[in-house]
Amino acid sequence: MSIERIVSFLPSATELIFELGYQDKLFGVTHECLYPKDATLIPRVIDSVFDPSNLSSKQIDGKIIELLSERKDIFKLNNEELKNANPDLIISQEICEVCSAYTNQVNEAMKILDNKPEILTMNPHDVEGILLTIIDISKKIGAAEKGKEIVNSLRTRIEHIKNKKFKHSPKVLAIEWIEPFFTAGHWIPEMVEFVGGKNLISKKSEHSRKMTLEEIVNAEPEIIVLMPCGFNVDRTIKEYKNSLHSNTKWNTLSAVKENKIFAVNANSFFSKPSLRTITGIEILAKIIHPEIFDELEVPTKSYTKIN
Repeated sequence: MSIERIVSFLPSATELIFELGYQDKLFGVTHECLYPKDATLIPRVIDSVFDPSNLSSKQIDGKIIELLSERKDIFKLNNEELKNANPDLIISQEICEVCSAYTNQVNEAMKILDNKPEILTMNPHDVEGILLTIIDISKKIGAAEKGKEIVNSLRTRIEHIKNKKFKHSPKVLAIEWIEPFFTAGHWIPEMVEFVGGKNLISKKSEHSRKMTLEEIVNAEPEIIVLMPCGFNVDRTIKEYKNSLHSNTKWNTLSAVKENKIFAVNANSFFSKPSLRTITGIEILAKIIHPEIFDELEVPTKSYTKIN
């Protein structure tokens, strides 16, 4: 059956559909579908139950714990917009119930809609999984060849990084949340290894988890990359200065003393399993081996060293 009306519960899927040139088939997206800019013009069928934009990581964590403990959803459906979208395909995810709309919203949507759509659920946990997701979505919406072209192009960029000769593999700690500390899991450990770093604490394909400052100290990272889920560079720097800058134990770290703490635009290049995750690999390459990747171009404001 030809897919003509799509609702995306997943920002990375929205981004891909635009890249494929099939945005005319998108009739509903989420509040997190901000890229490309035209995605913000499509009706929102999902929103957050609270506004995290001006909250600290500690406040956001507290609000999420409160909602989950009360068995309340983090996201809410816009029933009218969903009915108007009348999709024959909903693209969703099962990676993280905190990051994007999850199983509850899919089940609720199926109750609301008279015409029951197909559900395509994404669940990548590594870079290869992200690439296969691109293939799966492209095939489902009738853009298989274009999807293959995109994936081949992304693979070429990845191989360009991986094929470099690294004389030294610095110990790298990627941090997904600051208060409390969370490891950066899923595809991030692999990304660090691709660019010649030795990833610390987290493991490839594993879910993110809480970690202690003691663990960080014991791991002795040479480079620390801060990538709070959904944060950009400026917000990450503000969070750092408010919560870690004056922390005595944190300041004993050699990475801090050697001025090797970096903030990245996690929302665009690390938090989501999207096309731009490959740009995230290139950003890490610039951070971890700047002498090798000096000429590699990455987007402005995608990362900075925190002084």
